[in-house]
Amino acid sequence: MTKIFARLMKDESGATAIEYGLIAALISVALIAGARALGTGLDAQFNFLNDQLTDSQN
Repeated sequence: MTKIFARLMKDESGATAIEYGLIAALISVALIAGARALGTGLDAQFNFLNDQLTDSQN
């Protein structure tokens, strides 16, 4: 029984898969946050340009 438990404790294949999953999740969160920030910045910039063009036509 102790040999089985010792072999189970040395097996790290599941831990590696979990680590890769956590890394993928972290990268996804970072990409979503970056895309959201970029989208907000672009929206503000395009609204500013639209206002400037509208004001210059009147």
